[in-house]
Amino acid sequence: MKIKDCQFEMRSAFLGGFGGQLVSGFIWLVAAAISLVVKPTIGMAALFFGSMFIFPLTQMIVRLIGRPGKVSKENGLWMLGSQTAFTVPINFLLVGAATLYKTEWFFPAAMIVVGSHYLPFITLYGMKMFGILAAVLVIAGAGMALYGPPIFSLGGWFTGVVLIVCAFWGRAAVLKEENLQTSQ
Repeated sequence: MKIKDCQFEMRSAFLGGFGGQLVSGFIWLVAAAISLVVKPTIGMAALFFGSMFIFPLTQMIVRLIGRPGKVSKENGLWMLGSQTAFTVPINFLLVGAATLYKTEWFFPAAMIVVGSHYLPFITLYGMKMFGILAAVLVIAGAGMALYGPPIFSLGGWFTGVVLIVCAFWGRAAVLKEENLQTSQ
């Protein structure tokens, strides 16, 4: 398969990352809410452990909306997605270190880790949107850590909203592309 075909199949199978972005966004919002209402450390745990359910919940959503949630065996990009996903828990070691230094850095540090993990999605899906998402999260995370107000949950709220917006952006882009191909 050519890379363009692999990317199209990935975009179509996962509707431009719709399910993953949507699930991730809600997990970030729940973690931010828990941090605000219960306790910051419980919110941290909610984000970390909640993120372990992103893939199975994504699969459930994608299949509920009629997408396969998988690609053909010939599609060499599948492994890139798996490998990219595992960078987040590994890099959470750095989030932990940053949080030990300054508790308010938890969400900003997590934003940088999650933002940077979206860079390979540009190749995985063939969508520049993921570069914009990566830049927004990394720059906002660094900005909040260095210059933002000391509001613990702020980065969680921001990231949750950005991810949900990107979910619908990616969905719209893929549906438009598929409609154009169908009408030709």
